Amino acid sequence: MKRNGLKRPVLFMLVLCLIASFTFAQPMMEVPSTEKLVILATTDLHGNVWGFSYENDKDTTNTGMARIASYVEEVRKQEPYVVLVDNGDTIQGNIMTDDLYNKREGEHPVMRAMNLLGYDSMTLGNHEFNFGENLIKRIQTLANFPILSANLARVDGTMAAVPYTIIERGGLKIGIIGLTNPNAPRWDGEKTDPFLYAPVGPAARRVVDIIKDKTDIIIVVSHVGLYPEYDEEGGSDGANSILSLCPEVDVLIVGHDHNAIKEFEGTTVIGGARNLGREVIRIDLTLDKQKQVIDRKIELVDMANYQPSDLIRKNAFIAEAHKATRDFISGGAPTADGKSSGGIFGKAAVDFQPKNEIAGIPEGKLRDTAVMDLINDVQLLNSGADVSAAALFADTSDIKAGDINYGTIFGIYKYDNTLYRVKVTGKELKSYMEWSAACYNQWVEGDVSISFNPEKPGYLYDMFSGVDYEIDLSKPVGQRIRNVRFKGKLLSDEQELTLAVNNYRYSSALKAQKLVAGTKEWESPNSIRDMLVEYIKSKGVIQPKVDNNWKIVGVNLASPYRDQLVKMVNEGKLEVPYAKALNVNELKKQGVIK
Repeated sequence: MKRNGLKRPVLFMLVLCLIASFTFAQPMMEVPSTEKLVILATTDLHGNVWGFSYENDKDTTNTGMARIASYVEEVRKQEPYVVLVDNGDTIQGNIMTDDLYNKREGEHPVMRAMNLLGYDSMTLGNHEFNFGENLIKRIQTLANFPILSANLARVDGTMAAVPYTIIERGGLKIGIIGLTNPNAPRWDGEKTDPFLYAPVGPAARRVVDIIKDKTDIIIVVSHVGLYPEYDEEGGSDGANSILSLCPEVDVLIVGHDHNAIKEFEGTTVIGGARNLGREVIRIDLTLDKQKQVIDRKIELVDMANYQPSDLIRKNAFIAEAHKATRDFISGGAPTADGKSSGGIFGKAAVDFQPKNEIAGIPEGKLRDTAVMDLINDVQLLNSGADVSAAALFADTSDIKAGDINYGTIFGIYKYDNTLYRVKVTGKELKSYMEWSAACYNQWVEGDVSISFNPEKPGYLYDMFSGVDYEIDLSKPVGQRIRNVRFKGKLLSDEQELTLAVNNYRYSSALKAQKLVAGTKEWESPNSIRDMLVEYIKSKGVIQPKVDNNWKIVGVNLASPYRDQLVKMVNEGKLEVPYAKALNVNELKKQGVIK
């Protein structure tokens, strides 16, 4: 991980010094104390303002800031003292944000919606850094509320964000501390070079010490999961370190991993929600006349029960941004550089992905498929590399028979990644392939399906083109890749190749996991999505092509019970075996089969 030549303790102390030198508080009003405070929190909205799936050109039924607005309006009518906070990964995630408004100057539909909703704060998530420092500065200018990060500083010694804010509700002084995921450099590499990231726990402790005598309630809004993601020993990226170091925190909001959480740890209420605005975290605190919390409640409010609000959907700027995005997909609106998405620019002769045999188990991760071969072929064509790696970012990704537009491409490649070419040895490539194959669970006797490690999300599973290989799932993690051949010959550890890989994977895996020693020798001037568009335009009609260069071995899924079990899963009578395979021996013990 690039750290600009400074050692981590030095960086951490710089962040703490910046926090210590900062004071930010709204004027306090002398008003009677309240007995109840309602805290509403959103997290991981990923640009979903309207409640719309642009890749499918359809309204959603349970997501989006427009529905959140309806709920917030309802709560504010019922309760006099309401706090509304956001936990980051807010301005990235769909065609409207990533392909249009994150690349333009001026107003931004997400920030307009947040201003209309009257947020009290927003914490910087890791995806806020996807588009570099200029977008961070832009949203800080656009927001009518502080954008928080107490563990972030600039390498030049200046403050990168507001570490905390103190607001007032009904005579209560409420401190809100924001914390950014310190793993951002793993995922965004050079885009994070201007910044320093400190561990969340000690940074929270430092700010709590500054504001604890100035506030009645302390809320920490932290864009990390409850448990560490990478730093299991140090806990620098896990909110549980905040709990252990800061037991006086009243409310802890977590995010990043899109998990629904409603828990209590001592006197701290902990809340997390699923992504895209499917849920709003609601925490009710009841206080006595001495401003001591005497009761705590938490619920996750499902937005499926709320209709979109006119506050959002009838705002002229947001409505125009929504229309501009749909026009961009259909070819009627240009990008920031004046280029059009092209509307319908190609056709697929047939569906590219095979139908899933088992409901909820993506066939595209069990065997080579046309979608993955298309992405890897385009990466090889543009980079001139020997080998290409890419992931099926969503289990449902497909190119359906018929017209292809930009929404189709977003559906199979949802991130605005660029492409790198880097030199690797055969040994390094095989290490990278082993890292990827860890996404599978090991096969054991009696398993009649293949399952996936729930700790390794599907977007971390890369499939490779340019080499032939086998994945032996009878073996443990780290011993699965075998029979790797390049141009028909076994790949030696010493052989040198060039690898095409996206910028995210280069930073988060190849460099962060120290899988590859070499550095990038080439970077594409355009995004991988743009490459796919141009390729399909050049072909007109695309046919699925599968070279079947890889396969899973070391498993025996045959059993007289298999068809029966698969049917039970597909009929909803058995749980989808995603994280745990259908195992005949276990199901016999449970009496499911005889």
